[in-house]
Amino acid sequence: MKKQLIFLFSCFTLFSHAQQDLLSLVNAADTSKTRQKTFATFKTTKVISAQSTETVKKYCMDFRVTHRFGSIGSESGGGFHDLYGWDNISDTRISFDFGITDKITIGVGRSKIDENIDGMFKWRFLEQTTDDHMPVSVAWYEDAVITPMLQSSLYAGTIDSVYKFADRMSYVSQLIIARKFNRSFSFELLPTWQHRNFVKALVNTDNNAQDQNDVLALGAGFRIKVSKRLAIIADYFHAFSAYRTNNPATPYYDPLAVGIEIETGGHVFHLNFTNASGIIENSFLSNTTDSWLKGGFKFGFNISRVFVLD
Repeated sequence: MKKQLIFLFSCFTLFSHAQQDLLSLVNAADTSKTRQKTFATFKTTKVISAQSTETVKKYCMDFRVTHRFGSIGSESGGGFHDLYGWDNISDTRISFDFGITDKITIGVGRSKIDENIDGMFKWRFLEQTTDDHMPVSVAWYEDAVITPMLQSSLYAGTIDSVYKFADRMSYVSQLIIARKFNRSFSFELLPTWQHRNFVKALVNTDNNAQDQNDVLALGAGFRIKVSKRLAIIADYFHAFSAYRTNNPATPYYDPLAVGIEIETGGHVFHLNFTNASGIIENSFLSNTTDSWLKGGFKFGFNISRVFVLD
């Protein structure tokens, strides 16, 4: 009897160990299947001028006010008498972005420059995971713009233009590839294509050089977290355009923006400086004519407030 009890106890012990080993294997398998998504690569849907991979949460609305003042340096028209650009507003935009799902955002906005009205779409279709199974987040961004400006302003300075409604339209397509390297540093690249249905052949340019309807550009942006509520942010774009590289009559420059980000709970503030007058891609990608080196940088701010609509 004693031998039987010892045998049963030994079997029970072996079974218990086997069961624990089996459970550990199952738990390990579950952990590998349930991968954690990287959180808050960027704090808002934009870095400064550049889009980020972030989208508005489902059933939420992001109300955003973006402001650009005039150039600060005297060589670019600034100075004491206009309070270093504060009296000259370059551009202002008010926008409303809605979360259709956690990964899809649509929005509308209105800008001062060219009276632009735009509609945007953003879809974050890949998300970085903490185990690097997916090393980056990727979003697709589209923006369509219509300008309702007067016909005389639309064609001002051009050569023999015949009015077409389509001339008021322009578009931007963008792929946003971002990675959060650690809790303090995030970086992104933005290959970009801009199409404008109408471009001006300016009378004063050398040989009446024709601008390009299609412009390819590459952007980059980063965020460095300094404290719980403060971060340093910056973005930059380079347009691959021979017209903009070799145009002494109207020099063009790459838009560069630097600033700080402040989170106050319900609001996120961006205080920044940039040489771009325009706020949306359709404006600043192909029409930045101010240089940082000539004092053409402007103070600006972005204010974002998210409302839950559900």
